[in-house]
Amino acid sequence: MAESKMTEMTLPSLLEQARKIHHLASDSSVDQESIRKGCEILQQCEEMIGKLGLFSSNETKDDISTANLKYLLVPYYLGELTEKIQQEDRLPVLKASQAKLKEFVSFCETMELVPEEELEYSAQGGSNNFADKRARKIARFKRQRAAASKLSEIMERRERRGRSTRAAALSTPVEAGEEDVFDDDGDEEREAWLTTISLAICKALDLLEMLKKEEEMLAAVKERRSQDGGFSPAILEERARKAEAWHRNAASRAQYTRPAQPITCATFAQDVLEGRASVSQAHEHKHQPLLLGPTSLVGGNMTTERERMVAQVFQPSHRMPTMSIEEAGEKEMEMMNQWQERTKQFIEESTSSWHNDAPKLGPPGPDDEDDDAAVERARAFDDWKDDNPRGAGNKKLTPCG
Repeated sequence: MAESKMTEMTLPSLLEQARKIHHLASDSSVDQESIRKGCEILQQCEEMIGKLGLFSSNETKDDISTANLKYLLVPYYLGELTEKIQQEDRLPVLKASQAKLKEFVSFCETMELVPEEELEYSAQGGSNNFADKRARKIARFKRQRAAASKLSEIMERRERRGRSTRAAALSTPVEAGEEDVFDDDGDEEREAWLTTISLAICKALDLLEMLKKEEEMLAAVKERRSQDGGFSPAILEERARKAEAWHRNAASRAQYTRPAQPITCATFAQDVLEGRASVSQAHEHKHQPLLLGPTSLVGGNMTTERERMVAQVFQPSHRMPTMSIEEAGEKEMEMMNQWQERTKQFIEESTSSWHNDAPKLGPPGPDDEDDDAAVERARAFDDWKDDNPRGAGNKKLTPCG
């Protein structure tokens, strides 16, 4: 049913449908079925172009009409879509894609559309010099960027002119016979298609180099597999069976023991690592300060001045720790508990002191008499300060007194 529909479609409609599929495939947003359908449509286009005899090897780009320039891109579209086909054996796909791309480049060379730099390089047979390859890639990239910029400029200019044409048609009624006044853009359309072909040539040459390298790598891998006997399903199954047996035996030999308690003391961990202690030994995190110096004096009693001076040899320049981190943490925790208890006691005393500090009713006691005497002394001192202002007795010492 689909083949009958394709045979009934015209060449321009087939090419337009294939171009849409090619555009979607460039964005990687199309499935394999659509790609294969696009290849079938492009093959149908090639067959119709051959039957119609649109191109001849004796022609150049100036002899081809503007309406037929777009059909030069059919082999290029077919080569790019063929490269995106996914199958187990990729070598036939690479060869078919390279054949179509070479056909496109060869026909463009006949039509005098390939740049002179590329013709000179192909005539030399391809240079293996890294500097020449780099210069050629840079020049090709510059041509590709210039073609893309020119094509976008043409499209923008055409769209802008179309908007102005529609605006003029809305403002001024078009008389009979004046419909084609604004449609004289044949030169611009020809320039757009030639620019598109130039851009396609740059992409086709880059893709040809990439496909050639991929074909060489796949051929080398295939040759090595043929020399090594290949990876047959029987060999792969045997390897999987051996791996499963090894894992099964390793699991049966594994010892499921209870993990030891983690070592939290740095000094005890160092003793374990150096073999002076065992993990299973009980440890209370008690350490004596480290004493450095001659071995004969370590742990001995220093009774003379000479022994004291000898023991100070090779001593560190900083103070050595007198307790472990765990002991310091326990001491700090004890200090915090004591501080919390004292704070709690102070809070309780402060909240209950208002009851004890309340004024007492009854006859005055000895404390009250002391308070009256203190008040009297304070009043007398205030009166004395009023009579004797600050600095009154030093008038003779002042220079202007």
